[in-house]
Amino acid sequence: MSRNSYFSSLPPATKYLLLVNVVVLLIDYVFRSMHIQLSMIFGMFNFGSPYLHFWQPFTYMFMHADFWHLFCNMFAVFMFAPALEHRWGTKRFLIYYLVCGVGAGLVQQLVWYLMGTTGLTVGASGAVFGVLFAFGWLFPEVELFLMFIPIPIRARIFVILYALLELWQGVAHTAGDNVAHFAHLGGMLFGWLLILYWNRRGYTGAAKAEFKTDFTERIKDWWNNLKLHFSSKKQKGRFDGYHYKDPISNTASENSDNAQGYMGNNEKTDNDELNRILDKVKLHGYSSLTDEEKAKLFRRN
Repeated sequence: MSRNSYFSSLPPATKYLLLVNVVVLLIDYVFRSMHIQLSMIFGMFNFGSPYLHFWQPFTYMFMHADFWHLFCNMFAVFMFAPALEHRWGTKRFLIYYLVCGVGAGLVQQLVWYLMGTTGLTVGASGAVFGVLFAFGWLFPEVELFLMFIPIPIRARIFVILYALLELWQGVAHTAGDNVAHFAHLGGMLFGWLLILYWNRRGYTGAAKAEFKTDFTERIKDWWNNLKLHFSSKKQKGRFDGYHYKDPISNTASENSDNAQGYMGNNEKTDNDELNRILDKVKLHGYSSLTDEEKAKLFRRN
C-alpha cells in the first residue's frame, strides 16, 4: 500500500490548481534570474496596450507577483475550494473557477477603460473571490474563525462584509496598495451570474460526496493527516512500506519455530490491522477512524 498524504486527499481540480500555480511561480523565478519577465507575456495588460495578447485574460490568473501573493490566494483555494468541488463535481467546479477568473479580468479591463488608465494585473484573486462567494452562497451558516476576528462569523456575513470592504477600497482608490479591487468584485459578480444561470437550468448542485464544512474539524483532519504523512516515513524503514515480512528462519528447531511463529503471527496480525486502518484513512479520511483505531495508529509513533 502506498503511503497516504494529506495532499492526496484533496479533490482533483483543487489539487492541480494548487500544483500549477506553485510550479508557474517557480518557473517565473527561474526566468527572472535570467532577466526575463514572464508577467510581460502572461500577465494581463489593458486594452490598447501593445503588450496585450489574446491569451492574457486567461493566463494572468496563474501568474503571481511573489510567494506571499501566491500563498494568500492558494490558502483560500485550499480551504474553500474542496467544499465546492465535492458539491458540484470536478468539471463544474473547474468551469466555475475559470469563468470567475476570466470575468474578473474583463471587469478590470472595463475599469481601466472607464478611468482612462493603463496597467498590468496578475494573480488568481478574482477566481478566489468567486470561490469565496460560492462558499457563502452554498454554505451560508458555516462558522468561520478568522485570525483578526476573535469570534466565529457565518460564511454569508463574511462574504458580504468582504465585498463591501473591496467596494469601499476600490471607490476610495486606496493609494499605493496595487490591488485590483474591482477585479475581486468582478470574480464575485461572474460567480453570482453563473450560479443563477445554473439554478435557472435546474442544476442545484446536489452533493457528490460527504464533506465537512466545520472548519475546526477540517483543520483538525488536515493536521492529523500531516502527522500521519510524516510518521509513515519512520514506519517505512521498520515495516518495509507497511507490509510485513516474516523474519523467522526455516532452519530453526521445531520448538523455536513454534515460539517464533507465534510471535510472528501476532506481529503480522498487528501489521495487518495497521494496513487496514491506513487503507481506511486513504479512502475516507482520518475523521472516519474510531477512537480505538486512532489509538492503534499513533501507538506506533
